[in-house]
Amino acid sequence: MANSNFIDYVKICFRSGAGGAGCLHFHRAKGVPMGGPDGGNGGRGGHIILRGSSQLWTLLHLKYRKHIIAEPGHKGGENNQSGKQGEDEYLEVPLGTVVRDPETGEIRGEVTVHGEEIIITPGGRGGLGNDHFKNAVNQAPQHAQTGEAGTEEWLVLELKLLADVGLVGFPNAGKSTLLSTVSAARPEIADYPFTTLIPNLGVVAYRDYRSFVMADIPGIIEGAAEGKGLGTRFLRHIERNSILLFLIPADSESIKKEYKILLNELEQYNPELLHKQRLLAISKIDLLPDKAALKKLEKKVPSDIPYVMISSATQEGIPALKDLIWNELHK
Repeated sequence: MANSNFIDYVKICFRSGAGGAGCLHFHRAKGVPMGGPDGGNGGRGGHIILRGSSQLWTLLHLKYRKHIIAEPGHKGGENNQSGKQGEDEYLEVPLGTVVRDPETGEIRGEVTVHGEEIIITPGGRGGLGNDHFKNAVNQAPQHAQTGEAGTEEWLVLELKLLADVGLVGFPNAGKSTLLSTVSAARPEIADYPFTTLIPNLGVVAYRDYRSFVMADIPGIIEGAAEGKGLGTRFLRHIERNSILLFLIPADSESIKKEYKILLNELEQYNPELLHKQRLLAISKIDLLPDKAALKKLEKKVPSDIPYVMISSATQEGIPALKDLIWNELHK
């Protein structure tokens, strides 16, 4: 896991630029020995801005950037010249990135569209020059404002994958195998728990050159919401999926029990996940001895969810699964 190129969590210290000071100055020229105030305003300090990029899918490029500092604003000048604004610091992030305060848990913003920009740490305002303070009573103000200090704070950037369909199931349910079957994604596949340690995305080709995106989420175990197994580390990736596709193998001891456990873990993590559209795929039906066993198995499937029987090994049921997903996505 330490060597993985998939990074979905970084904690960074952001420091925006301080505002430039206003200028204290009086106009002086040949023949004008006692000119009025002409001190300009200071420039705004640089913001720290997140910008969405569809070309990125991980926060790896920010993993080792622990401090990000924007440029301060420049001081105002004479002749009412405003100081130059501090240069903004732009951070390219993948779509689905959320900014969160690590102390309060407050979400500051989220980037979901390519090119979308959000200011996460605003720069300080520039100070006003003495020209701003002149009036009928005080025509020669002897003061100007200092610039506003920048903000320094630690913030967390979290990535929540954007996908049409999220695969939900216990380890070894066949999620990675299904993703590799229906798309060009090549996740690691082996016959032991937690083969998938990072989420994988795949584009699933459908009819008439249409497609949808499927995400393979690392397996859930009972107690994941309390931190068991891989815990809640990857459950947040399910939050942005339009459809949750539950995958339960045909050789499961109890399909209904597994489905109930999975639902319970999602509810404990975030009750709103239960409002998402749910589908069920019974995988590995090639392990069943005959058609009679398949018919018997269908009686053990929960009645409150659309389902399809599939085998990634033989491709049986895969076209029907794609049809079911596409129809649900475009209801």
